[in-house]
Amino acid sequence: QVQLVESGGGLVQTGGSLRLSCAASGRIFRINAMGWYRQAPGKQREMVATIASRGSTNYADSVKGRFTISRDNAKNTANVTVFLQMNNLKPEDTAVYSCNARVWTSLATIDDYWGQGTQVTVSS
Repeated sequence: QVQLVESGGGLVQTGGSLRLSCAASGRIFRINAMGWYRQAPGKQREMVATIASRGSTNYADSVKGRFTISRDNAKNTANVTVFLQMNNLKPEDTAVYSCNARVWTSLATIDDYWGQGTQVTVSS
């Protein structure tokens, strides 16, 4: 199996910063894309940022210029950690943030995996 362990959420004031981390481990042959999604109360889950295996990134318009996604591939393993640096946070960024990874667990099997989610609350 594949595990995604998230950390870094919390409470911050408007204009503050937080850094989320998501460590992927387990039965990983190769990881394609990883990303962060968020879901606010009463709203649908939305993509925040994604990063492909070769490093190309994609951001939601609402976070461009404020959030930065990056990844760190552990040496000699298929394990990967993805980070989301969030600056100039706004109350509308308040949500549960979840990490996603699209993982090849063998040459023939690819699946999506999700972390447990971490709460980010931005006070006004």
